[in-house]
Amino acid sequence: MTPDPSRLDTLTSWNVDWKGLRVAVLGLASTGFSVADTLAELGADVLVLTETATEEYSRLLPVIGARLWEGPLATVPDELVAFAPEVVVASPGFPPSHAVVSWARESGVPLWGDIELAWRVRDKVPAASGEPAEWVFITGTNGKTTTTRLTATMLVEGGLRAAPCGNIGVPILDAVRDPAGFDVLVVELSSHQLWYLGLNDGPGSPSPHSAVCLNLADDHLVWHGSFDAYRDAKAHVYRHTRSACVYNKADEATLHMVEDADVVEGARAVGFDLGTPGPSDLGLVDGILVDRAFLEERRTSALELTTVEALAARDLAAPHIVANILAAAALARSLGVEPAAIRSALEHFRLDPHRIEVVARHAGVTWVDDSKATNPHAAASSLAAYPGAVWVVGGQLKGVDISELVALRGPASRAAVVIGIERAEVVAAFARHAPAVPVFEVDDAETETVMDRAVELAAAVAGDGDVVLLAPAAASFDQFTGYDDRGARFAAAVRARIDGGAERERNDDAAPEGH
Repeated sequence: MTPDPSRLDTLTSWNVDWKGLRVAVLGLASTGFSVADTLAELGADVLVLTETATEEYSRLLPVIGARLWEGPLATVPDELVAFAPEVVVASPGFPPSHAVVSWARESGVPLWGDIELAWRVRDKVPAASGEPAEWVFITGTNGKTTTTRLTATMLVEGGLRAAPCGNIGVPILDAVRDPAGFDVLVVELSSHQLWYLGLNDGPGSPSPHSAVCLNLADDHLVWHGSFDAYRDAKAHVYRHTRSACVYNKADEATLHMVEDADVVEGARAVGFDLGTPGPSDLGLVDGILVDRAFLEERRTSALELTTVEALAARDLAAPHIVANILAAAALARSLGVEPAAIRSALEHFRLDPHRIEVVARHAGVTWVDDSKATNPHAAASSLAAYPGAVWVVGGQLKGVDISELVALRGPASRAAVVIGIERAEVVAAFARHAPAVPVFEVDDAETETVMDRAVELAAAVAGDGDVVLLAPAAASFDQFTGYDDRGARFAAAVRARIDGGAERERNDDAAPEGH
């Protein structure tokens, strides 16, 4: 049965008739389940396809009224073809090259992601105004989660009911259906979600109040197939923006995205960076973070938001974190949050774990966990914040060449401790671009011992006043369950070494004198 696109065009509200719509849902992790649960509640006919499913989700699907097909998806299952879906909603893990995604596109079956579905049903629980919540979009190669949390915190401090959701971990459909209702949804978007968003430009296409792409660098090239495809996906964040297109003045690619974007008439370009701001920008003046974009007298005046000194007192003064704060402040200001509320929000904001987190200061050495630096661009920001560090680097490179990063930041490193299964590429990069820097390899293959050995090697070379920085510039799945596991094991190894040293000192003090 051929899908009826005219029916899909009418499905732009929770309150229209979704009953009987045949929807194939790809994937059954948290996003896939939120999609299936939403559609089942709407009365759609839902078939979920996944290669593996947890016991919990397998048990819940029939309870909510959806069907499950579990098995290999390297080829298109006959059951999917027989189901003849009117629309396919894919979880972000399914790349453009996936067999089922390709089949849907070749067959003319519309492809949605969870973001488009959420936009179509966003009026389920209206805000206090009686209208659906405003949406703010945040993407970028690095800094998305921090900026999403910052923005939500500032909005809440400004008196708005706001929720961070999307790629940050809370499926957007869960936020849309939350009975409490919100004034603003702050939506973190991965390039995967944005790729799906770019497939459709009709009645169901989102129109955010404001949006930002924080930065652009090589990442997820295997998923997208090329850097150009990755960049084009990121650029979709600005499409149909209504108020403020916030961009990074220090990253020309984000400016071009704004210039090329199809926005709603009246949307403004608002820049941010660590330099002196122009009359539609946020930036720094003599160590003060200022807004020259959201005030009437912006050509002659600026509003103080906070100071670098105040941020440093809360470990928020690393340059890339300051940039994230400026981006978040621009988004919050676009929704009317006053500078005093932004300043107050920053007084109690703390970074998530594994983001330039100081895990210990001992014997003159500072140990810093930035395990979230899973690509060269993120690691470059960490190394800029801690120049001359003993650099713990390596892991799963995801097809990205690390040579440029090593050439840029490697020569200033005190030493390098290389971990991971792709050590050879990292070691070779140091040999070419930073031959004077001592390089130590951790050849332990066992997850349990990798960080113990890395910390041991780093401690042997770090001296008084040095920083040991875990900034892998690589994914973690070669040896760990995720960047959080990697960071936690690093912190545990550091503390174990410090505690062990203290114990040895106590034993030495208690030992009897020789005769």
